[in-house]
Amino acid sequence: MDELVYPRERTLGKITLVLGSLIWLGLLIGTMGGLLIGLAIGFLAYLFAQSTLISYIKGNGVELSEAQFPDLYDQFKSCCAQLGIKKEPQAFVLNGSGGLNAFATRFLGAQYVVLLSDVVDAMDKHPDGVRFYLGHELGHLRMNHLRGQLLRWPVLWLPLIGAAYSRAKESTCDRHGRACCATPDGAARALGALAAGSKRWQSLSISNFRKQAYHSKGFWMSFHELTGSYPWLTKRVTRVIDATGKVPGRHPLAYLLAAFVPYAGRLGGGFGVLILVYIVGVMAAVAIPAYKDYKTKAELVGVVSETQDVLTALGRYYQANQKVPDGLETAGLPPVLRGGARLSLDARTMILTVHTPRVELVFTPEADTAGNIGWSCAGGEGVRAAQLPPNCRPAGSQVLSRP
Repeated sequence: MDELVYPRERTLGKITLVLGSLIWLGLLIGTMGGLLIGLAIGFLAYLFAQSTLISYIKGNGVELSEAQFPDLYDQFKSCCAQLGIKKEPQAFVLNGSGGLNAFATRFLGAQYVVLLSDVVDAMDKHPDGVRFYLGHELGHLRMNHLRGQLLRWPVLWLPLIGAAYSRAKESTCDRHGRACCATPDGAARALGALAAGSKRWQSLSISNFRKQAYHSKGFWMSFHELTGSYPWLTKRVTRVIDATGKVPGRHPLAYLLAAFVPYAGRLGGGFGVLILVYIVGVMAAVAIPAYKDYKTKAELVGVVSETQDVLTALGRYYQANQKVPDGLETAGLPPVLRGGARLSLDARTMILTVHTPRVELVFTPEADTAGNIGWSCAGGEGVRAAQLPPNCRPAGSQVLSRP
């Protein structure tokens, strides 16, 4: 039944599976197996969340059978047979509280199809409509759309590819729904109910509704479709009537904007933009201070290197005279380094402070048992530990210079 599979779905499925698996492998190696702990916790959370859903369905829904809603059960069995599904999932009707929808789910190997009661009521005199919704959800199960999502997860949020894969799956399932219907018009009207509501769909002009697809080639409609989980309903209706029929293309510039917007699932492109803004904000909050640290560190590397000759000269002066010089001039040293940093010397402790326009470095002398003078380096005013260069270390960790 390859005709039931949307052309791009298998390609996108393979791409997302391979890329996702490689990312998980990299994370597993990078965390030295620590990722497994997080995955185990996530699996336990999934078990509790999914068991809650399944328990709710079984406890509050009505299971279809030969004795319970036999008309719906016959439609369900007929659709399973039409799609070549030998092991039928469990099917339920659940109070939808006004929602026109259906969904498929699975738990520990068991599979379920759930029709919301509002869909059943809206399609009461349109059996093809019920069959379409059943076929669509059975399509998700038949194509194993509910499996492998964890492996694909790292790439599903990526711009363009995650949304494209979602839309391809929905298009495939629309084809499954169409296969369960007696006529293409029946499938189109089932989709039309999602647009016009539970009553008005009966008087919906399908031909005029299809013409609205023309608007989807505009920039903003193209952008929101590229970042969304579903194709526009106008396009879906067109495709179930004629799978090979052409629909309007998308605006080329919309791809440029969508390429920067993470996929946000059913929350759509607007929420994806918010995610993008958040990511950019976080990256800026991290990158800007890191850049400032890098810039300061690079500046201080040069300062430390230029100071080496001064430190050597001070050490020699002390060893020769057994006293601290009264000032830099006494030791024959300039008050300013070649790069412009200003020097100040404490005549009591021989601590040398190097002043740049933005920060300070402090060099403290240390004498060993043999009387040799070494120097430790520390950040002064305006310097954080992350900004200290490799050739500047605190007292006791490194001797910077010996005469």
